[in-house]
Amino acid sequence: MSADAVRVLIADDDAEFRAGLRAMLEGENGVEVVGEAANGRDVIDQADRLSPDIVLMDLQMPIMNGLDATRRLVAARPHIGVVMLTMFEDDDSVFASLRAGARGYLLKGSRRADTLRAIVAVANGEAIFSASVARRMMGFFQPQQPRTATAFPELTEREREVLALIAHGKSNGEIASELTVSLKTVRNHVSNVLGKLQVADRVQAAIPARQAGL
Repeated sequence: MSADAVRVLIADDDAEFRAGLRAMLEGENGVEVVGEAANGRDVIDQADRLSPDIVLMDLQMPIMNGLDATRRLVAARPHIGVVMLTMFEDDDSVFASLRAGARGYLLKGSRRADTLRAIVAVANGEAIFSASVARRMMGFFQPQQPRTATAFPELTEREREVLALIAHGKSNGEIASELTVSLKTVRNHVSNVLGKLQVADRVQAAIPARQAGL
């Protein structure tokens, strides 16, 4: 391994995902996987011991989540670049990650070339985002035309998409397939929708959604 290889620490609570990511990266010149962490506290300990250049950080981990781990890591070791590698692409997750100090944001399932490009770019002091996240950020900062009030303003854009599909009678599996996300992600969104609308089940959520034209 080259002495100037980018040292990478993989942080994710899914052992199978970590193994797959390690296998992908270990075959690449210029990248060295120096360790793995299964929770946020372990990330801090491993970073102190291994001094990685890059941490590929999952958002949701036990003991300490990815956001809290990023804040602590960046505060203690600002030279380490954190790249979020997660299945969440909602505005709240993206901007919370940036506020925590992450310099990259990729979605799980990103192409190998995109993941490698992000590692090298952030190691060189750049900030980088997956194409879909970059489009969301550009849309956020572009001047907005005045528009009528959006139905269910308490919901994120993705949660409104999920609510619309619920109103059309779609199951969680069908929603996951249509939005190209995991079943776990859909369950999280459905739970958030029911909580924010203060309803007990999908049927009660579908009624106001249909009345609002969703």
